[in-house]
Amino acid sequence: MSASRRQLQTDFTGLDECVSIASDKDKARMASTIQNGLKVALRKSMKDALKCLEPEAIKRQSHAVTAKVLQSESFRQAQRVSIYLSTSGEVDTTELLCEMFRLEKMVFVPSYEGASMKMVRLRGMEEYESLPLTKWNIKQPDFKETREDAMTKVVGHGIDLFIVPGVAFTRCGARMGHGMGYYDKFLRQHSDKYPHKKISFMALALNEHIVSQEDLPMDNHDVS
Repeated sequence: MSASRRQLQTDFTGLDECVSIASDKDKARMASTIQNGLKVALRKSMKDALKCLEPEAIKRQSHAVTAKVLQSESFRQAQRVSIYLSTSGEVDTTELLCEMFRLEKMVFVPSYEGASMKMVRLRGMEEYESLPLTKWNIKQPDFKETREDAMTKVVGHGIDLFIVPGVAFTRCGARMGHGMGYYDKFLRQHSDKYPHKKISFMALALNEHIVSQEDLPMDNHDVS
């Protein structure tokens, strides 16, 4: 075979590989687009369903969920607990917060700014009541305020138990948040920083938050 034919064959082989790689990337992008579309539709349907839920029903379910958390071994063993501060359409965490302070657990709550989230110390219900509201109507410590951070180099020891919110869950542990990826990113960072730490996770869900495995698509970056 002449040098020119060998070169031509090499060039075409390289082109085939490029086409194959491009095709795989296109498929991945297409799959991601479909997944995102399904999630958008599911978030809308969940939001519509929760709008129809009476406040008394949320209160009743929240009380039952709180009782289960307090009885769990994971909660009893945990000293450093991360918990979300609830808004409408979520399990109300106020009663649970009261109990955690009564039990003298170290409580850490999320604080957001832009695409970043950190877990900062909350020291009592009086402090909780004085927190400002975000545009999403959620109580939140000011991101720039000086507070003990669960993962600072000096005093940070990480979290023993994460109590997380979400829009939809499956009984197998899949979770869908509001789409910003705050918890997925933070949980990966926490795992990287404390690879040997034993951590427990709980998702607090109303009955209406539970969906089938088929209805909740999971991406590679989603943390169960």
